[in-house]
Amino acid sequence: MNLLLTGSIAYDYLMSFPGRFLDHILPDQLDRLSLSFLVDSMVRRRGGIAANIAYTLALLGERPRVMASVGQDFEPDRRWLEEQGVDTSAIRVISDLFTASFFVNTDQTQAQIASFYPGAMARAGELHFHELDPRPDLAVISPNDPQAMIQYVRECRELEIPYFYDPSQQIVRLEAQALVEGIRGCLAFFGNDYEVGLIQQKTGMDIAEMLQNARFVVVTRGEHGADIHTREGTLHIPVIPPTDLVDPTGVGDAFRGGFLKGYLNELPLERCGQMGVLAATWCLESDGPQGHRFDLQGFIARFRQHFDDQGDLDRLG
Repeated sequence: MNLLLTGSIAYDYLMSFPGRFLDHILPDQLDRLSLSFLVDSMVRRRGGIAANIAYTLALLGERPRVMASVGQDFEPDRRWLEEQGVDTSAIRVISDLFTASFFVNTDQTQAQIASFYPGAMARAGELHFHELDPRPDLAVISPNDPQAMIQYVRECRELEIPYFYDPSQQIVRLEAQALVEGIRGCLAFFGNDYEVGLIQQKTGMDIAEMLQNARFVVVTRGEHGADIHTREGTLHIPVIPPTDLVDPTGVGDAFRGGFLKGYLNELPLERCGQMGVLAATWCLESDGPQGHRFDLQGFIARFRQHFDDQGDLDRLG
């Protein structure tokens, strides 16, 4: 199946301040706030939801194609993604902008001061499904520039391209009507339990109403695993406890990568969900959203330590 992933590509700049922000803020002078913090450390991590999902899929032997807009600083990471097995041919460089970036400074109390620079992501609407050759058999519409997400939903419906809808971090920015349109046209919906609650608050749509259009709804629940809702009932997928809890960043993206690997190979939905939770656990045990490493055979071996796949994973090659 020819899969296309849409969504953000971004860099995370993570800094640590060896003190408390609160100690340097003068409450009676907030109208003249001017602060600079000397940090102890900074790390730069590759990120972005589309890139993170693609990375896990590539580890599992797929060659996912990503459609996204990036900046002039992206070329070294294009080469890196290609080396991992990601098809970057639909990624467009906007030469006068930088790639979207998240800057966060964390103090000793875990308080944070952060800024997000959308950069080239704001130009994602310049990319079109009509221009793709070949056109995908399945698309994933994940968080991106809000107007681009609306556009992608409409183009998929016009071209009759099935899509998974995953608005997650952009639920707050998208208008209720845009969310309803995205859900009503999708093959499947993905979100965590909090995001599903936000959807219901903004649109009035609960899971039962989503299932009037979607074939299934996947709700991740953190340490409580995941639920796959279908018109026939609900499948609960328990978590696989991590051997070491290192970093939760990108765990949901890894889940989607594992799930998609099973779905692309026509495995039962329960098996897809189980593959998702294993990929999520592997990410949780690693530093950063693209720090986990495994190959398909190692993945299958660990999977069978926790689940009986009844031979289904033999079909993965």
